[in-house]
Amino acid sequence: MRQHPGNQGVATNSGILAPYDVATISSRLRMEICLSNLDAQPSVCKALAVGLFSDDASEELARLAQQLGADLPAAARQRRFTAKVGEKLLLFPLPNAPHTVLLLGLGEQAQYALTTMRSAAAEAARVIADHGSAELALRLPLAAINLQQGLLAQAEAVQLTIYQDRRFKSDKEEDQPPKLQSVTIHSPHGDGPPLARASAVCAGVELARQLVAAPPNVVDPTALANTARSLAANHGLKLRLLEKDECTKLGMGAYLGVAEASHIPPQFIHLTYQPASAVKQRLVLVGKGLTFDSGGYNLKVGAAQIEMMKFDMGGCAAVLGAARAIAELQPQGVEVHFISATCENMISGAGLRPGDILKASNGTTIEVNNTDAEGRLTLADALVYACGLEPHAVVDLATLTGACQIALGDEVAGMWSPNDSLATELLQAAEDSCEGLWRMPLPAAYKDRMKSQFADLKNTGPRAGGAITAALFLQNFVKPEIPWAHIDIAGTVWSEKGYGDNPPGATGYGVRTLVDWVSARATDGKGQ
Repeated sequence: MRQHPGNQGVATNSGILAPYDVATISSRLRMEICLSNLDAQPSVCKALAVGLFSDDASEELARLAQQLGADLPAAARQRRFTAKVGEKLLLFPLPNAPHTVLLLGLGEQAQYALTTMRSAAAEAARVIADHGSAELALRLPLAAINLQQGLLAQAEAVQLTIYQDRRFKSDKEEDQPPKLQSVTIHSPHGDGPPLARASAVCAGVELARQLVAAPPNVVDPTALANTARSLAANHGLKLRLLEKDECTKLGMGAYLGVAEASHIPPQFIHLTYQPASAVKQRLVLVGKGLTFDSGGYNLKVGAAQIEMMKFDMGGCAAVLGAARAIAELQPQGVEVHFISATCENMISGAGLRPGDILKASNGTTIEVNNTDAEGRLTLADALVYACGLEPHAVVDLATLTGACQIALGDEVAGMWSPNDSLATELLQAAEDSCEGLWRMPLPAAYKDRMKSQFADLKNTGPRAGGAITAALFLQNFVKPEIPWAHIDIAGTVWSEKGYGDNPPGATGYGVRTLVDWVSARATDGKGQ
């Protein structure tokens, strides 16, 4: 057995990857962002991005042309710019004007929404950064949009859009400043909410992105445990790490059955945020933490894309990213627990076999009819542990099923919950954070599809409805009286081409929704 180097560097065929601590990420590509009333002096902006409604574009262009001293209406007509949603027109240099202007189409004003604004801000950052300007002034209308929500969404969008991950390239360019160094966001009164919130959320998203994108010989269970240690030390969180022996004493047979085939020991992570004020409610966030999923003896082949199974810890990454942001934002009245049963799903003589029967920590026996349905086995014991904390609500995130990805694509996650109130809260949090989320059915009749002749249940049902039966499997390990929701992020954790403020690669999906949900709970004071 080769010695595992932990975070001291990772042996590869081509040498040693330099050690680094993923938990110290605080958005290296951070830029200076400020608020200002850009209606006052737009002519001083070196690069100005303006959002226009299709039913008001002519009037707005005329007003802007008067301010800048340039014939913008003529330029727009010549290029057939009509301001439909997603349309853009970059004008440079402008006669009699010393700067670049980017026109962004927002569509009809009646259809304008926060997602449109966020996408426009992201596009502005991307275009101006690629154009080579280090400064951007962003003027997007705030009509019918909450001022604080709109300004924070723009601040997040421009920061997340220019994110680059060059950790494993020889030309890291770490000492070079970001392409876009300064952004001024239009606020009608020249001020608004503290943008530190946007910075904290972005740092959490970037942590999740870096964890997901790192290769599996760097981010393994040991590295995730070290990340949790750093988060606890640097952000005032409490940490409990359960080693294999302690998990055995707790009866976590489902989780340990998956971990058995790897030479890297499992690490059960439990971070806790405790507010300075009295605790009115206790929330638990659980993330699937498979740092690599080979499929086990049901080996991933063909279209299963085994080379991408480093992202199977995307739920854990989202939970750790949320932990970082929440610790910095310090919402009051809520105690938040962040849990992940981390391990690898590998193949060895000691590994899990189809036909094996495992016993979870709540006494449920499980016949393993597919070793590639391993995430739900680790989550089973994690959910039992979470319920033991007597929480007011539990939410788990997991890259659980390809079936969910087939159903909803790569921009919308699926959500299952028997609790209407919790489901509504999470849908609202996802909408406010502009992350796609759709509630899926949880029909009790489908439970029969996981009946086993030899154990209490099997770990998979038939192929049809696979994402539903996966959620129903997890429900067996949640106390009925505890509000619970399961979010399947198999499609949303990674984007091949990128979209919105997500560059190609890891998206950090879920961090924003979790932070918004916890913040809303703190504001509402539920659970009193």
